[in-house]
Amino acid sequence: MPTQPSFPERLKGGTPLLTAWCGLPDPSIAATLAREDFDAVVLDTQHGSIDFSASLQAIPLVAAAGKPAIVRIPVGDFATASRYLDAGASGIIAPMINTVEDARRLAAFTKFPPVGERSWGAYGALALTGLEPGAYLRTANDLAVSFAMVETREALAIIDDILAVPGIDGVFIGPSDLSIALSGGKGVDPTSAEVDRALDHALARVKAAGKIAAIYAVSGARAAELSAKGFHMVSIGSDMSMLRAGAHAALAAARA
Repeated sequence: MPTQPSFPERLKGGTPLLTAWCGLPDPSIAATLAREDFDAVVLDTQHGSIDFSASLQAIPLVAAAGKPAIVRIPVGDFATASRYLDAGASGIIAPMINTVEDARRLAAFTKFPPVGERSWGAYGALALTGLEPGAYLRTANDLAVSFAMVETREALAIIDDILAVPGIDGVFIGPSDLSIALSGGKGVDPTSAEVDRALDHALARVKAAGKIAAIYAVSGARAAELSAKGFHMVSIGSDMSMLRAGAHAALAAARA
């Protein structure tokens, strides 16, 4: 039996999951946040400074706290997605999925046949799930989530087609990049009215497809708003932003 509950089942349980977001390179940071009341931890290897080796160390530390670890891979680095799943990651977030072919390539590397083309090598996943190889092979496609990031006009225009690709479990929306795309590069405003309209549209399409909608929130207050909209998973800020907020609060209290 798996040593932790199915992450996809939790996502569909009706209560939005709130996740920590880690980009700092020390695995102990992810481990520490996993011990807080977050539902999961995202390791950001796209824009964060955490690298492949540190992420591999962080995944079992997060799992030891009973939490799923999700990895955002660099743009187009689908082969590494397979390696993170082999290590026991419970989800992959792939940025800049702008075509159906991008979505198909993501699914090919994150799902075993007959859905995809993921090859065998699940050394860490077997240890973390407690499953025998045959049982893991039969259930792996349903144990981890493949998120296609929607953050451009191109992706929004074909969101139904992306969601229809077998092996794509849902979308993860990057509202900052989406705001840049929608404004034609004039600014970054992830809470603008235009972005909110796009979020409502995307959320409606995801729910119509019966899949999972996830998103990044710049703050806890924004996370509450996005949870109320109906997103299944909301990532809150980042480890760096939390560090800075804690420092500001401590200094403000000391100087009051």
